[in-house]
Amino acid sequence: MNRFFVFIYGCLSALTLCAQEVNPKVESSRNVARKSITDSLLNEAVVMGVRKRGDMPMASSRMNANDIEIVNVGYDMPFVLGSLPSVLTTSDAGAGIGYTGLRIRGTDATRINVTLDGVPLGDGESGTFYWVDLPDLASGIDDVEVQRGAGLSVPGVGSFGASVNMRGRQLSLKPYARFDGAAGSFGSRKATLRLGSGSLGGKWIWDGRLSHIASDGYRDRATSTLGSYSATVQYRGDAHRITFETLGGSETTYHAWDGISRDELSTRRKYNPCGEIVNANGQVIGFYDNQNDVFVQNHYRMRYDGKLNSDLTLSAALFYTYGKGYYEEYKNNRKFADYALQPYIGTDGEQVKRSDLVRRKYNRGDFWGGMTSLNYRHGKLDLVASGGLSYFDNDHYGHVIWVKNFQGDLRVPHTYYDNVGRKTDGNVMVRATYALNRDFSLLADIQWRHVHYTIIGTNDDGGTQLNVHENFNFLNPKFGITYNINSHSQLYASVGVAHKEPVRNNYTDGYLPQAPLPKAERMIDYEMGWRYAHGPWRVGINAYYMDYKDQLVQTGRLNEIGEPVVENVDRSYRMGLEFEAAWQAAPWLKVETNATLSQNRIKDYVAYVYDENWSDVAPMRMGNVPIGFVPDFMWNGRLTLSKGKLSATWHSQYVGRQYLDNMGLKESSLDAYFISSLIFRYNFKLFGLKHLAAGLMVNNIFNARYETNGYSQTVYKNVGGKTEYLCDPRFYPMAGINFMANVSIEF
Repeated sequence: MNRFFVFIYGCLSALTLCAQEVNPKVESSRNVARKSITDSLLNEAVVMGVRKRGDMPMASSRMNANDIEIVNVGYDMPFVLGSLPSVLTTSDAGAGIGYTGLRIRGTDATRINVTLDGVPLGDGESGTFYWVDLPDLASGIDDVEVQRGAGLSVPGVGSFGASVNMRGRQLSLKPYARFDGAAGSFGSRKATLRLGSGSLGGKWIWDGRLSHIASDGYRDRATSTLGSYSATVQYRGDAHRITFETLGGSETTYHAWDGISRDELSTRRKYNPCGEIVNANGQVIGFYDNQNDVFVQNHYRMRYDGKLNSDLTLSAALFYTYGKGYYEEYKNNRKFADYALQPYIGTDGEQVKRSDLVRRKYNRGDFWGGMTSLNYRHGKLDLVASGGLSYFDNDHYGHVIWVKNFQGDLRVPHTYYDNVGRKTDGNVMVRATYALNRDFSLLADIQWRHVHYTIIGTNDDGGTQLNVHENFNFLNPKFGITYNINSHSQLYASVGVAHKEPVRNNYTDGYLPQAPLPKAERMIDYEMGWRYAHGPWRVGINAYYMDYKDQLVQTGRLNEIGEPVVENVDRSYRMGLEFEAAWQAAPWLKVETNATLSQNRIKDYVAYVYDENWSDVAPMRMGNVPIGFVPDFMWNGRLTLSKGKLSATWHSQYVGRQYLDNMGLKESSLDAYFISSLIFRYNFKLFGLKHLAAGLMVNNIFNARYETNGYSQTVYKNVGGKTEYLCDPRFYPMAGINFMANVSIEF
């Protein structure tokens, strides 16, 4: 790794020296115009393989740089995206900083593809991109597009219901320095420094960012200390660009993945059970100081974007991601057998088989890959051909680093499990859009994807041997048609097929003690919609039906590190109606709203439920039941007033009831909630600065008590020959009224 850093540093240094030696030249106005067109094409080429173009027949929403900047005060990206249609956000710590997540149409993070400039960010094995690993990512992007449903075929982790495609910040042709700072409730604070060289000799640009974010969290001890960086050097030719980029992050967060009971929501709402130290009588006598998650992740990329001729553009990228970290946990009264430890004879002559201990669960991964995308645009035809190949190598191992009063032979650190996961992912795609005439255009998108996945070694459940060797071959076709009613209005319809392989946890955390191997999922997605844009109005209506075979749905239970346990269900569906509208009522007033009305069901569901002693599990036929963790109705509304240098935005959100498992029991559900926030922003003109602004965001302004996530602990008992269900769910409470003040200065 040290040699790799030296190599990157040497390349960047050489590029900077070369840039200083280039003599700038003055371009004619004709050349400037031509260069502007070329720059526009190359900017588009960066994400051409994953982005929706204007009239494509699919559901998507986009946030531009201004939308992002208004809400970018330190919160994680899921909370930046939280006002988009069908998007729900969660936060273990309750304050939007630290471990946060999002669900889109109920699709969880393991099935949402995340890309930056077309390059995948997600962990190839877990299927998840952990936003906490790249904190303050919002400060490094220009815009983000969320595609709902099957969407376009994308590289990397297979999307299965949604994708989030971000475009990195465009490099400034003028030198600049910018500082963004924020501070607010729960000791939350952010500092971001960005620097850019501007154009050096008309050919070279370098740009960099450093960020620091910290928070005490809303819940007890749910602290976060986060840092990130990015550095970019780019060579800009007349018709091509070569870009070297590195970005990375580090995070230390105190665990907050244990929820609290419904009663505790009223009596001790901020309580965090993680790190409890319990005595022999079951009393909590303290908390472990180092109950932390620690992780470092670094990304390295080299890409080429070129305009080969008037009709043809090419993008190609090589990438490498390195990540390493661990969870450290205090575990009370644990069996030695689960940690490959031998019992010993205590001072009373009795055999001791249990004790308190501290463990670390490590993860180290290398993610290599390359991809290329060729775009041909001529006349009525827009053709994209792309391919990618990646390899993910992940080591998992666990150490016991302390055992209370242990008297046997213990060499610290003691390894109690060790396994490796390796995944090869290859894909090719061809996409064509063809305009039949002024009224109709057709889309065809066909992707073939091959996945080989291996897990070998001992599991962390007491030594179970893992011997997984799986091969998957997926064909994902998508077809659509767009009809231009007139210059302002469009109708569209599409059908798409998506497949998704199981991820690591689906193999290692079976929903039953002897669960069968998980199956790959298939979805057929039907979408139909209408778009209207004219004058001050923007309106969109989209209807969808997502038909699943062997969908992996959350059971409501969690594994020991707070991750959902899932199971295959034979047949299920998600159907709904999405509505978006924006009205520029006056130059100083804009009104925006979106809503989703949906029905999400499992057909003929059989739940496997533990008895009240957690000693036996039995199948319970529940029939047609709602899928957990998705509301039937949600709504966002935003009102923005701007006058001169001052702007104010009022945002409200309503989210309906969500079940915490798939049994449809009201006692095990999240209550509906309604929250509002208010954002003020004032732009100054002082001291010749390029930019000076101050803002204030007040969240949950009505101090609502609400929860966005939780898990189920439903069990059964037999009473008089009848089955009764005992619900004891756990919840992650969100903060009451809170604020963040921020300032931005650019030189």
